[in-house]
Amino acid sequence: MDALILSCGTGGGHNAAGHAIEEELIRRGDTVRFLNPYRLVSPELERSIDTGYIRLAVKAPRAFGAVYRIGNAYRRIPFRSPVFHANRTMAPVVARYLEEHPTDVVFMPHLYPAEIMTQLKSLGVRVPLTVFIGTDYACIPFTEETDCDLYVIPSPELTHEYLARGVPEEKIRPLGIPVSRRFSHPLSREEACASLGLDPSVRHLLILGGSIGAGAVEDTLDSFMPKADGLGIRPVVICGSNASLLAKLSKKYGDRAVLLSQTDRVADYLAACDIVTGKPGGLSSTEAAVLGRPLIHTAPIPGCETLNRNFFTSRGMCIPVDDLRRDLLPAVRTLSREENAKAMTDSQAFWISKTAAHDICGEAAAMLGV
Repeated sequence: MDALILSCGTGGGHNAAGHAIEEELIRRGDTVRFLNPYRLVSPELERSIDTGYIRLAVKAPRAFGAVYRIGNAYRRIPFRSPVFHANRTMAPVVARYLEEHPTDVVFMPHLYPAEIMTQLKSLGVRVPLTVFIGTDYACIPFTEETDCDLYVIPSPELTHEYLARGVPEEKIRPLGIPVSRRFSHPLSREEACASLGLDPSVRHLLILGGSIGAGAVEDTLDSFMPKADGLGIRPVVICGSNASLLAKLSKKYGDRAVLLSQTDRVADYLAACDIVTGKPGGLSSTEAAVLGRPLIHTAPIPGCETLNRNFFTSRGMCIPVDDLRRDLLPAVRTLSREENAKAMTDSQAFWISKTAAHDICGEAAAMLGV
């Protein structure tokens, strides 16, 4: 099978899901290319789209939430969205690429490429098998205006939501969100601690800022540190690409916490740590649940993260915390009790697929008859 993965860097989750598919395709012996479609125009366009989204999410989360609400409101209007029309200019660019680089299937863990491929279909261009992969626990705005051959969704529990938005039932596959095999086949806690230089005799709280260092990372650490020594728990903080956050936390806490920037070893840190806290990104939450870690969700960036947290909370897969100074430490104490931690990780194992990447690639291969 010859595959193309089209994704964008508006947050790390979409690309991480794409790379999980890439990893599985390579494991299967398939041929695969990974591409941000906007790079076909210019690296500057790719960068402006990615960084513009990230800047809004990090610097102005309320404004980001307002944009999401506008998107939901726009769904009630019987016209294509501005996003759809903006991507019309990309159709001939991607059409030329596909003509020069024929492929059997296009995997899309991001809405924008799905909009582009839909534009191609509307223009009568013959396209490969198209597979949209949802990376949030909700049917995000404008999914319904795309025309893909398959819609991979995170859970059977969301089927009704996609149906309500007009996605045909025969196109829906509730196979889960794909994550790297490093999460479904992790190191043991002892192995992970040894490889990362962490003391296995000390319990650790992992504070995730995602790929962009978003969420209430500093407030989380500020709320936890006064009681850290008394609880016998050392924090490990991943700040992502947010260099100013890393510098600020290093100045405040020095060697009292393990402070990291971007790392490709998130799976190992998850395996080494006993409790995880962070904003409810669809991919990061799935990775923690696949690995089986007690999870505390801090306040979401308004929009799909709110729905992600609702999904996890309602199924006992996380403890939600909005007031960090009041509720973080009680949540940590709750999950420090073995019976509570086990109940949560059992729920995660029930609701979250560990084999999504394998199953998605297998489904595409079956449809192609290869």
